[in-house]
Amino acid sequence: MQSGYPVQFTVEYPERDLNRLTTFFRLFAAIPILIVLAAVAGGTWRNDSGQDITITIAGAGGLLFLAPLLLIVFRQKYPRWWFDWNLELQRFSNRVLVYLALMDDRYPSTDEAQAVRLDYRYPDVPRELNRWLPLVKWLLAIPHYFVLFFLGVAATITVIVSWFAILFTGRYPRSLFDFAEGVIRWHNRVIAYAFTLVTDDYPPFRLSA
Repeated sequence: MQSGYPVQFTVEYPERDLNRLTTFFRLFAAIPILIVLAAVAGGTWRNDSGQDITITIAGAGGLLFLAPLLLIVFRQKYPRWWFDWNLELQRFSNRVLVYLALMDDRYPSTDEAQAVRLDYRYPDVPRELNRWLPLVKWLLAIPHYFVLFFLGVAATITVIVSWFAILFTGRYPRSLFDFAEGVIRWHNRVIAYAFTLVTDDYPPFRLSA
């Protein structure tokens, strides 16, 4: 997984026939692991009823953003266990996303890498991270948000086309697989730069590694 950018992401292409049955029912099959992911990552649901507003928060955790930001700005530190939490949660989330995108028919593991590889190096904060940049990274990444919106639409269409291809041939078209992998890679780079704050290298505008 050599890459010119600090965030490295790959999905192993399945050189075999994928399971047509689980592909057909993928959205339903993924419900249990989505519940597990929601319990780990946390979530907020809001119910508006007239003037009465009820907010329920379920789960705990999620990606740590504000706490690392404050530590980088004021102490020039990034606690290792915060870094490990963010990395492992992203790895788990990506396994679920790859499963939903039909790129792997093995049920997502909560701890094993399976076909998905995501990695980035623990930063030497005083030497490698500008202490003030985390305050504006989310703003600097705005161009990527726009590009990723349209790439996300295209990736959704890609998955639908691939769903039919797998049902008829058992295979995920390689060109469509590479495109979906590239979109997820791009997304991970932006997350690492703007929200988990592990690198100051601005994400490249490309799908490739």
